[in-house]
Amino acid sequence: MTAVGQDTLGTRSTLEVGGKTVAYYSIPKAAETLGDVSRLPFSMKVLLENLLRFEDGKTVTTDDLKAMVQWLGDRTSEREIQYRPARVLMQDFTGVPCVVDLAAMRDAMNTLGGDAQKINPLVPVHLVIDHSVMVDEFGTPKAFEANVDLEYERNMERYEFLRWGSKALDNFKVVPPGTGICHQVNLENLARTIWTSVDAAGETVAYPDTLVGTDSHTTMVNGLGVLGWGVGGIEAEAAMLGQPVSMLIPEVVGFKLTGTLAEGITATDLVLTVTQMLRAKGVVGRFVEFYGPGLDALTLADRATIANMAPEYGATCGFFPVDQATLNYLRLTGRDEWQIDLVEAYAKVQGFWRDAAAPDPVFTDTLALDMATVQPSLAGPKRPQDKVLLSNVDDNFNAELVKGYKKTGESDQRVAVDGEGHDIGHGDVVIAAITSCTNTSNPSVLVAAGLVARKARALGLEPKPWVKTSLAPGSQVVTDYLTKAKLQDDLDAIGFNLVGYGCTTCIGNSGPLPAPISKAINENDLVAASVLSGNRNFEGRVSPDVRANFLASPPLVVAYALKGTVREDITATPIGEDKDGKPVYLKDIWPTNHEVADIIASVIDSEMYRSRYANVFEGDRQWQAINIEGSDTYRWSAGSTYVQNPPYFEGMTMTPAPVADIVEARPLAILGDSITTDHISPAGSIKVDSPAGRYLLEHQVTKADFNSYGARRGNHEVMMRGTFANIRIRNEMVPGVEGGMTKYIPSGETLAIYDAAMKYKADGTPLVIVAGKEYGTGSSRDWAAKGTNLLGVRAVIAESFERIHRSNLVGMGIVPLQFAEGVDRRTLKLDGTELFSIDDVANLRPRQQVTVRLKRADGSEETFETRCRIDTVNELEYFLNGGILHYVLRKLAA
Repeated sequence: MTAVGQDTLGTRSTLEVGGKTVAYYSIPKAAETLGDVSRLPFSMKVLLENLLRFEDGKTVTTDDLKAMVQWLGDRTSEREIQYRPARVLMQDFTGVPCVVDLAAMRDAMNTLGGDAQKINPLVPVHLVIDHSVMVDEFGTPKAFEANVDLEYERNMERYEFLRWGSKALDNFKVVPPGTGICHQVNLENLARTIWTSVDAAGETVAYPDTLVGTDSHTTMVNGLGVLGWGVGGIEAEAAMLGQPVSMLIPEVVGFKLTGTLAEGITATDLVLTVTQMLRAKGVVGRFVEFYGPGLDALTLADRATIANMAPEYGATCGFFPVDQATLNYLRLTGRDEWQIDLVEAYAKVQGFWRDAAAPDPVFTDTLALDMATVQPSLAGPKRPQDKVLLSNVDDNFNAELVKGYKKTGESDQRVAVDGEGHDIGHGDVVIAAITSCTNTSNPSVLVAAGLVARKARALGLEPKPWVKTSLAPGSQVVTDYLTKAKLQDDLDAIGFNLVGYGCTTCIGNSGPLPAPISKAINENDLVAASVLSGNRNFEGRVSPDVRANFLASPPLVVAYALKGTVREDITATPIGEDKDGKPVYLKDIWPTNHEVADIIASVIDSEMYRSRYANVFEGDRQWQAINIEGSDTYRWSAGSTYVQNPPYFEGMTMTPAPVADIVEARPLAILGDSITTDHISPAGSIKVDSPAGRYLLEHQVTKADFNSYGARRGNHEVMMRGTFANIRIRNEMVPGVEGGMTKYIPSGETLAIYDAAMKYKADGTPLVIVAGKEYGTGSSRDWAAKGTNLLGVRAVIAESFERIHRSNLVGMGIVPLQFAEGVDRRTLKLDGTELFSIDDVANLRPRQQVTVRLKRADGSEETFETRCRIDTVNELEYFLNGGILHYVLRKLAA
């Protein structure tokens, strides 16, 4: 059932589709009162419709609607709006803590004397389990089955908990393990482009399919004309519970595409080029919308690949409007014919339809790319926006080896690998992974990878013996068409066996390298490389053993597995030798565009999609064997090391206490620029000698069963110990030290950040974090804010913030403060011995100037200015309540 507003403009209308009548809120009718909106960007029209439908005179007013029209003149706006997405998408890493919080809220509701059953998602929620499979086994026909068995063995407590949620909670569906990556399942099955639901009067209402997701790559579905973006789990929980997403009316950057890709150029090459251009342009906090005649040359899968990378180019979303390609894809993927007719009819009547006759929208700013100029590229070795031309990868890495990794005289050393008949050196590719939502769902690059494997196999080429190869498709349909084309046989023959359906290498689930390889790397401080078809390559993310990580198209992943190194030009030197000992070059095994297109046309059909998704929520025999009874509240197990009741609501009362001032807080860490949520939030493997490792050992968990931080996100005890524990983070309070360490100032000792935080907590000392530019960039990780809160941090003072993480800090009751222009940790000469005080915190106002008092170790005092980055009135309400969950809980309990 959907709630709607008052419709004071009288825009409610009806539409006949296939013999059925649906109601909708007419933008053309609204324009009769508000003024012409025909040239609003398509993404903005989606927002306008949302405001029309929920206009109630309180959360959405006619002034909000007028501001959307005024945007056409100003092309920017400072107005805050309340946006209500149609649904929420989750994956299991970020979804488990959301369900934990819902379960904890049900307990807290009981304590406050309310009805626990009021705690339910009020909009449809889909949770896709895709982040738990790890690449333990690889390169064998048994890899898939072995990895799935290990996944269930490691994650049974979590899966039992999610099964409870699927039974106890309304509006909550779980897509079981082994189905595919959440964004591909969303694109191929869950998304509708136009959504429908029944209102209080019993009428079917049609409206744009919109969503927020607890994964930053939720934007992938923008390729299907669906407006959605990643939020932290905290924001997602609020949306689930009926709270609007508070946002400023965005600026929209138009990206004009013309021309077509040249022979041999892949969608990955295109997206890496687009990512670099948009990063250079600066689109953080803005919408990006693609337009121009080049859209007609892009398949829906290509559009989704570009949209997927919106977090990497920094935008809120990367939107493609609805057109004939949208309908073709909906039909290909087995959607209902009435649904497809609805999409076309609705898009045309509302002005959402793009075709050659439509005038270009008005944008805040524009940039353009002739796709014919795109060249073969990778990105790396540390950031997705650092595009490198394929022919320059070797020069780039060799220069970085000296400059960045400080390897000079010994840069050409090679060392023997124990028990193996080969050696290994700097720049050797030890991981070659076809992985992540970006590319493992696009038939053009997957078929191309299969053809590279086929040609290489025919010539007798094999991957180098030090390379760990893996194939983790975005959906089971990929296996169907690769098998039908007999390309899976060719991929298997050179080591790219199926290892699982899910996010693997890109999120750090690459699994361990063979022990002799790992030993050789670590004992000799080698700078090993990975080549993956993912979207993330930040330091320390892919594998603790691998420091240089390059993003590439799937066919190039296969090629680099054969080549085995990034230190030689793969375009000009042989990648191997054939059966007769003759050199084989990349051009000898690279498929033509025509070869790829022919196979796609011959093997992919809608029946594949209908068959695979017919029983999408049922799962395999192992999932079905999990027997859980539904109950209003969850029966927490004190002995569980995976799921624990978090302490957020301890001592909570119906009336929030005034927020205390921050008096003489110590800095827990002083950090540089581009501190990502990967640096802050626990991710990847858990080290034995870390606070989290010690906790698990104390709870009788053996090292072999540690699993990953991602798998243990439902246990705050593990997660708070892993916050700021990234192996590559550098805290300027302890110069020259890598990893999550800090100085405990009262004694001067160097401690793990968690251990120091607990000492300060025992002392009653509040804490702050100080940082540089782009604090919190990267994935939307709620634990980056939750862990910060649990460590006792009251404020984060940075030069600038990433959108989602700033919002999440507020949602956890932490105040983000932005240094005034010309002021930063360097100008203040901070060393960590200072004390920070902030007065009148209970009376903060959105974006106000805030004076911070600084007390030096010598007793001298001074002040500096900051801007309060609680940006909206809604966010201020959350902050004053102690966080967004407390605000929602009090509202529901009242």
